[in-house]
Amino acid sequence: MNLRRDAFQAIADPTRRAILLLVASQSMTAGAIASNFDTARPTVSKHLQILTECELLKQEQNGREVYYHLNPGKMKEIADFVEPFRKMWDDRFNALEAVMKKYKSKK
Repeated sequence: MNLRRDAFQAIADPTRRAILLLVASQSMTAGAIASNFDTARPTVSKHLQILTECELLKQEQNGREVYYHLNPGKMKEIADFVEPFRKMWDDRFNALEAVMKKYKSKK
């Protein structure tokens, strides 16, 4: 039984976030990705499998090599989910900054 993986669970892991950052600018093979980590290659392969299953990464066959690249559509879904929270915190910090400026000017 293969349960569909959740993208938020996938990005909760620091190694998987590091992998996403690595492939954000260019497609890479599993070997190239693994060379950036001090863990066993099967461990990195498991991370790649999880990121692929939750569609954060896509695989592309090029000859004998498989290249991994970011799936911008899925990353946008995550960004869209997080955006209202970012805006809420920006608004709160802006309000706090305004209070602090008023307090400073009274001194």
